[in-house]
Amino acid sequence: MAGSLALNGNKYEVRKSMLTVHAHCDLPCGVYDPAQAKIEAQSVKACMEKYAASSDPDFKARAVSIKEARSNMVKEHLWVLWTDYFKPNHFEAYPQLHGLFNEATKLAGAAGTKGTVDVAVADKLIGKIDEIAEIFWATKK
Repeated sequence: MAGSLALNGNKYEVRKSMLTVHAHCDLPCGVYDPAQAKIEAQSVKACMEKYAASSDPDFKARAVSIKEARSNMVKEHLWVLWTDYFKPNHFEAYPQLHGLFNEATKLAGAAGTKGTVDVAVADKLIGKIDEIAEIFWATKK
């Protein structure tokens, strides 16, 4: 919706006009890359490793806090790919794709990296992201 602001006496009025736009995402930037999710997942894994190597309770608390925030970022990057980049024809060509995204986002959630410091869970998450990336790049050919 486009609009303008006009002064009418002592009040401002918003004048609205409808504008139709066509975009595949919230901001039609066209920049998608599963590497964003993978970098955050690698950060999650690094936080887990640093947590395990430290005996400082303050450092460990900070590592957990950062790990949880980065886990959320993984989910957000995956959601953008899942809901904005991939289209029905991709899901038809790769029927496992919905399942991969579901598994990956769960691995980044409370039952996954957000709720544990087990590096093996982070490795599973990175593996799922790699599977999604393989399909992503195949759709770009």
